[in-house]
Amino acid sequence: MSVKGINQVRLSEWFDSHIEGARSPFDFELITGGHSNLTFRATDSAGSSFVLRRPPTGAVIATAHDMAREHRIISALQHTDVPVPPALGLCEDVEVNDAPFYVMGYVEGIVLSDETITAERIRPPQRSRLGERVVEVLAALHAVHPDEVGLGDLGRKEAYIPRQLKRWRTQWEKTKTRELPAMDRVFEGLQDNMPEQVGATIVHGDYRLGNMLSTEDGDIAAVLDWELCTLGDPLADLGYLLNNWGEPGEDGPLARGAAMSPTSAGGFLSRTEVIARYESLTGRDASRIAYYQAFQFWRLAAIVEGVLSRYLKGVMGDDDANTDIFRQQVDGLAQSAVILLEEL
Repeated sequence: MSVKGINQVRLSEWFDSHIEGARSPFDFELITGGHSNLTFRATDSAGSSFVLRRPPTGAVIATAHDMAREHRIISALQHTDVPVPPALGLCEDVEVNDAPFYVMGYVEGIVLSDETITAERIRPPQRSRLGERVVEVLAALHAVHPDEVGLGDLGRKEAYIPRQLKRWRTQWEKTKTRELPAMDRVFEGLQDNMPEQVGATIVHGDYRLGNMLSTEDGDIAAVLDWELCTLGDPLADLGYLLNNWGEPGEDGPLARGAAMSPTSAGGFLSRTEVIARYESLTGRDASRIAYYQAFQFWRLAAIVEGVLSRYLKGVMGDDDANTDIFRQQVDGLAQSAVILLEEL
C-alpha cells in the first residue's frame, strides 16, 4: 500500500544502509500531517519502530521546512535535561524521498491535543505533576547555554521581539485576506510597550502540551516539533504556553487561544501557579508576561491568516474546508491581544 510522501523502495534501502539495527522491509504510517511537516512511523521486519519527519508534499518555502536544522537541534539537546527523541539520521539527498528528511527513535507517549484525551488518559492525581513537569522542562530548556551545545549560531540572540514583529508584520501584509484594524492596533501597541530583553536562550517557538509526548504517570517523555526553534527572549515561550493553558469552565479573552487546550480538563496548575513556578526555577521576572501573551496571540493570528489565504487560493488541496472557522479564529486572537495590551 503506497503512502503519500513516502518512496517505499528507496527509503527501505536508505534505512538499511544508514540506521543501525533497522531491517527491511518497512511499513510506513502517517502519524501527523496538515499545515506543518509530515511525521511517519516506520516499522521494520523485526517490529522495531522509527520516526521519519519530512516537509509537506509540494512545499515551496525551504526555510520553513529545514530538516537539517531540526535534526541539528534535537541532536544538540540529546545530553541535556530536555527530553527529546534520539536523533538517528539525516538525509538531504532529494533523490531518496523527493525531499530532505530525518529519522528519530520512536518514543512511547501520549499526545494530549485536547481536554477529552487528557480526561481519558491522565488521571487527576497525575495532572498536577504533569503540569509541573511542563514548566520544569521549559526552565531546563532556557537553562541550556546555546554555545555549549553547538547552537550559538542558530539565530541572533538580541532584539528577538523587534525581529519577530518585523517578520510577522511582513507575513500579515503579504497574506491578509481583508483589512483587520485590530491587527494594526496590536502591532503599534507591541512596538510602543516593548519590554527590554533580559538574556537570550533557546526558544522552542511552539511550546505546549500538544507538542509533547506525555506519560500516564505525569511525566514528559519527549518534546517534539522544533521547526520554529531559534534563539531569543525566553519569556516568549512562557507567554505562548500560557495562551494554551486553559482552565476548567473558563470563558473570555484568555480562553480564545486555548480552545483545544488539554489543561481545560482540570487538575493542572493554574496560570498564576505556572508563572510562579517558572519564576522560581529560572529567577526571571515575568511580571510583564501579559505583553508576551499579547504578542503570541497576534503572531498566531498572522500564522492562521496565512493558512486561510492558502485555502482561499486553492493550494491546500481541500476545497471543502470551512474557511469561516479560520477567519473567526484570527478575529478572536487579534481581539484577545487588544484586550491584553489595554491591561498593561
